[in-house]
Amino acid sequence: MKLLTFKGGIHPPYGKEYANKKPIEKAAAPATVYIPLQQHIGAPAKCIVEVGEEVKLGQKIGEAQGFVSSNIHSSVSGVVKAIEVCGVPGGSSTCVIIENDFKEELHPSIQPHGEIESLSKEEIIDIVKEAGIVGMGGATFPNHVKIAPPPDSNAEFVILNGAECEPYLTADDRLMVEHPELVVYGLRALMKALDVKKGFIGIEVNKPEAIENMVKAAEAYPEIEVVSLQVKYPEGAEKQLIYACTGREVPSGALPIAVGAVVDNVATAAAIAKAIKFGMPLVERITTVTGPCIKEPKNLVTKVGTKFNEIIEQCGGIKEGVTASKLIAGGPMMGLAQCTDDISTNKGSSGILILDDKMAKAPQPQNCIKCGRCTDVCPAFLQPLFISAYSLKNDFEQAEKHRAMDCIECGSCSFICPARRLLLPSIRQAKREIGAKRRKAAAAQKK
Repeated sequence: MKLLTFKGGIHPPYGKEYANKKPIEKAAAPATVYIPLQQHIGAPAKCIVEVGEEVKLGQKIGEAQGFVSSNIHSSVSGVVKAIEVCGVPGGSSTCVIIENDFKEELHPSIQPHGEIESLSKEEIIDIVKEAGIVGMGGATFPNHVKIAPPPDSNAEFVILNGAECEPYLTADDRLMVEHPELVVYGLRALMKALDVKKGFIGIEVNKPEAIENMVKAAEAYPEIEVVSLQVKYPEGAEKQLIYACTGREVPSGALPIAVGAVVDNVATAAAIAKAIKFGMPLVERITTVTGPCIKEPKNLVTKVGTKFNEIIEQCGGIKEGVTASKLIAGGPMMGLAQCTDDISTNKGSSGILILDDKMAKAPQPQNCIKCGRCTDVCPAFLQPLFISAYSLKNDFEQAEKHRAMDCIECGSCSFICPARRLLLPSIRQAKREIGAKRRKAAAAQKK
């Protein structure tokens, strides 16, 4: 069987054996949740509850602000104890702190919306918007914006990312194995919202049970094709997935809709299915808790706003005799290293990974030997060594000319570099500087 893929990429150690056979479990509800008002790309939501107010499970507590923003809902029923800045993955955010009464009382707004056939495309988009659904593969882009492209665009495909190429993470794999019907239902809703006739579900071939179950779940829908992909990182990256499934290349600086594609994660599709079928907004997600230091790795359904340290304890904590040296929110390639476990989960919390001393040790970078391996593996066809070199010299104009903004930040270049140079951090710095310059120029034009 010929497996589809893209050009470039790497084969890091996958580490999925820790949790890929662990069935999804529901995590114990925490006594207190710390729900961030910023859980998405775009403007933070505006708090619409007060300290001392009683709230129900699924109640809206944060109202989306602006075009690119998303609603926030309570993941428990209880009383609002405080509204203050707390630690979250990557920094801090104003959080609504709710004391759980453990009654799980649903807010009256939680009602099924009917079947896909009875809903218009506008109604599906409204349901997704009200439910606060964002991209759950890690990007956390508000989904109602993604599925309402400009009128002059021409959507032809919806592609679901079931590749889960990020090492160690197994949440999407278990979702497809155990709840494939939700993924297919969500994909059908997305196809109707976008008025497209073709859907793909791309899955790496190292997830045979997921492929088998997804094929069975989709067999009644000939417009949906389950695509087997090579095991290669970053197979699930948006532009690389589009190329693997359709053979179309997204031009530099363009969005997937430029080639007729809209890409979503399988978990996002399942969340849309739950919002339509049960009326449930996005208040929980599957999180993989894994790594060589975790006593009992698991795939847990966690309530948004649960502290990392509570979740880790539910997995038995840290193994005896092992030094836990690095905590990562997400996977090792694109996740964010954290300085504390006293932070709360959000809608993008796909994984909690803890590495030991040996795995966490930072390499000592040497001089570049111009081997070109970073260029060979770059899935965006860039020359990372040059972008990095210009960035380190603060020559961001040259870095921009070498298409720094096309970097998808997959980290393949840093992984493959025999000189152990940290190419990605310097490229990220270039992107920040170029982005700031562009925003400044745009603001000056408006004056």
